[in-house]
Amino acid sequence: MVVRVLDPTHELKAAGVQPAARLSSLQGKTVGFISNGKEGTKGYFAQLERILREDLRVADVVWRAKSNYSAPADAHIIDEARQWHAVVTGVGD
Repeated sequence: MVVRVLDPTHELKAAGVQPAARLSSLQGKTVGFISNGKEGTKGYFAQLERILREDLRVADVVWRAKSNYSAPADAHIIDEARQWHAVVTGVGD
């Protein structure tokens, strides 16, 4: 009997990719939220935005939602995110 295990993801894994350097502070920075578009992310992101603005003094928070909750973020969102200092992604299940 042969047991075959399949990987259900469709994303390609880039070899040798390193995470971005950690920011020393979020004060004065722009933070982007990328939602999967489900209802559950709204309350979480709203509370997180309040904390970011009031406690961590970020300059701006940008909200975007993916067009398909089960796929990677749309190319135009990824392009826009290059202008942000930090990104938070969320799943609203």
